[in-house]
Amino acid sequence: MGHILIGTTSWTEKTLIESGLFYPPDVRTAEARLRYYAERFPIVEVDSSYYTLPSERNALLWVRRTPEGFVFDIKAFRLFTQHQTPPSSLPADVRRAVKGAEKANLYYRDLAPELLDELWSRFRAGIAPLKKAGKLGVVLFQFPPWFPCRPASLEHIVECARRLEGCRVATEFRNRSWFDERHREQVIRFERANGLAHVVVDEPQGFSSSVPAVWEVGSPDVVVVRLHGRNRDTWRKAGLTAAERFNYLYSVAELRELVAPIREIAARVTQVHVLFNNCHGDYAVRNAAELRRLVENPQADAEGARE
Repeated sequence: MGHILIGTTSWTEKTLIESGLFYPPDVRTAEARLRYYAERFPIVEVDSSYYTLPSERNALLWVRRTPEGFVFDIKAFRLFTQHQTPPSSLPADVRRAVKGAEKANLYYRDLAPELLDELWSRFRAGIAPLKKAGKLGVVLFQFPPWFPCRPASLEHIVECARRLEGCRVATEFRNRSWFDERHREQVIRFERANGLAHVVVDEPQGFSSSVPAVWEVGSPDVVVVRLHGRNRDTWRKAGLTAAERFNYLYSVAELRELVAPIREIAARVTQVHVLFNNCHGDYAVRNAAELRRLVENPQADAEGARE
């Protein structure tokens, strides 16, 4: 069975810190919080790299502050995933060189090839210390709802993987066309052919941005399982913070249902990264700790449930 790593999508989320339910009162600094988190979980996802290019300095600090074998999954910069990107998110020198930088938002197609080359180069440099230290997990590309399954989208994903050659690239979709009856097998074959890590999602269903949980394998190196909660009322509601949107605490019964498919998929890959994105207060760390207990000792839990 492959190694199952269970953690959360942030160690610095504002409501987690404010809750006072995870970090002790004397754990107040960025360094202390990461060290404390890394003593309890083997993996974390870095969300900040979606909003701005990752910093080589920060990556070096993360390497020093975590134990050997700790894993960082890194979210790809939003421009690379075809999301709208405020010009203020770009480095100042790149922003000055962009035609149309006065717009509220820019898209990948708006930047000249030489500027895209520069952004990709800086992204690679920002995560290089993690890769060198053996602490880089996957680079997660979370594509938007307006990114459907079509030839141009497949071509863009191939370009992203080429730009990050030597890194493990994972693809998460927010458009239901990717895993509908017509495209599902084609997409899995595409992931396998291009060495892409498959992402299994648990999220509210019934929306155009809903993707079902598809327990399949792309690259045999790793499968990523991202748990967004099941709060239908907030999934597509505008104007919410991430903590408000993903405000959902999984019950123990719901977590038990995940144990078998996680263990089954782990039998087919080297690693499974299970990341809780229900980032409201301490919900994610609570659920991650509980799921780890269930996964590590499913027989004991089954006996306890019968009692």
